[in-house]
Amino acid sequence: MDELREQCPWDKKQTIQTLRQQTIEEVYELTDAITEENWQALKEELGDVLLHIIFYSKIGAEQNQFTFDDVVEAICNKLVARHPHIYSNVIVEDDTQVKQNWEKLKLKEGKKSILSGVPQSLPAIVKALRLQEKTKQVGFEWDHVGQVKEKVEEELNELHEAIESGKPDKIEDEFGDVLFALVNYARFIKVDPENALERTNKKFIRRFQQIEVMANETGKNLHDMSLEEMDALWNKAKQTES
Repeated sequence: MDELREQCPWDKKQTIQTLRQQTIEEVYELTDAITEENWQALKEELGDVLLHIIFYSKIGAEQNQFTFDDVVEAICNKLVARHPHIYSNVIVEDDTQVKQNWEKLKLKEGKKSILSGVPQSLPAIVKALRLQEKTKQVGFEWDHVGQVKEKVEEELNELHEAIESGKPDKIEDEFGDVLFALVNYARFIKVDPENALERTNKKFIRRFQQIEVMANETGKNLHDMSLEEMDALWNKAKQTES
């Protein structure tokens, strides 16, 4: 990185602002590798993310703000401070207590709300999950999954009522409530809602591209086919996948 910043015209021009979007893209590529459990891709994408960490650290050093060593030292100190059950005399029974202690320690460090650590720019489904996980640590949580299921059904009924009212804002609000309740339901049944939806997205892409291929093989164009014809190809694609 030292050499690149001195010798490469492109690397010389980069700032923390110009790197921001590229970093986001690299993290999403990393999540793709994780979803697909592609270990080779995971190794490569981790390297790309590490490159960005080093890049920001280099720029930080140039601005006399911090070095890469400072970054590593800071996270080590934070991990020691946030794990008193390992590095001090605090006793915990399970991972739930670990999370609860983590949130208490963050508040002692100056956080004004247990929700303040949730980034505003997170995708909505991921943010909903993190909000629920945070509030769980102070006991704001249903007792069992049956209650969560009832809440999903309640929110669906309210959505249907909103649709009948014909008020767009009300419909959008209630639809959001349904999604939030479903994220909570996913959490209770041990499903990552973001990953589950992405798996379905990938499955849809895979199957739709397959029906495009099958349509071309019969000399047909999807634009000229009926929904029934495309649905038949879709079912065939599902059977082939199975």
